[in-house]
Amino acid sequence: MGRPLFYDIIEKPATSCIITICSLIWFVIQKKSVGYSQVGLSYETASEGHYWRMITSAFSHISVLHLVFNMSALWSLGVVEQLGHVGLGTAYYLHYTLVLVVFSGVLVIGIYHLLIARFKIDYFRRVTAVGYSCVVFGWMTILSVKQPSSKLDLFGLLSLPISFAPFESLIFTSIIVPQASFLGHLSGILVGYAISWGLIGGMNNYWALTMLGWIIVVFVFSLKKSGAYDFSFLQIESLTDASLPSVRFIGNGRTLQASAVPFSGVEVV
Repeated sequence: MGRPLFYDIIEKPATSCIITICSLIWFVIQKKSVGYSQVGLSYETASEGHYWRMITSAFSHISVLHLVFNMSALWSLGVVEQLGHVGLGTAYYLHYTLVLVVFSGVLVIGIYHLLIARFKIDYFRRVTAVGYSCVVFGWMTILSVKQPSSKLDLFGLLSLPISFAPFESLIFTSIIVPQASFLGHLSGILVGYAISWGLIGGMNNYWALTMLGWIIVVFVFSLKKSGAYDFSFLQIESLTDASLPSVRFIGNGRTLQASAVPFSGVEVV
């Protein structure tokens, strides 16, 4: 008899929570008949200020096959949480999951910008990415550097050496699923290497909470400003200088407003 699933869930709490969140979001998407264009990230929507899509696109899946493939790979990669003795562990997993979600999204939009502006390939202006694949490929890459002897198990049937898994999976998904985002997966791999080689490092609880706070602020304000969701307690209006917005929180008769202050230049050392 195999090991009860309960013990694996206890040892992979962050992975289990993320899989649950992605599954619940998929259920809501199916229930509400939400299309990928409503939650996905594209160069066009990002340039219009829909920065909130960087988060919704990562945690949303439209097809059940896409969800099952990503979550199966993520469950296997959750072994990172069980490797606290080699400098990984649950805290490391949570810290760098935040980094992978944000940085891979920014990188893929940057690549789209280069292809559109420099090479005049307008096709990438409206390409819409959706799914947790960027983060999955990022963790494949990190684990391939940190623990090259590990295996990646898919669906409990297919086992790949983790040292080759990122590029094997990149090629495999590109052939089997033509609509899969090659650049999105590649962005996850590049950010994964940047993390594992120490180019992106120094994450701790303080910086993770700070980053999470900014993500929430940008998420809420971009939702409001883009008109995707109307937060009745929040108003954004311009002052004399249109580049300096004022912010109002309205409720119980109290108003908080940021005023315009002349900027003469500051050097920070």
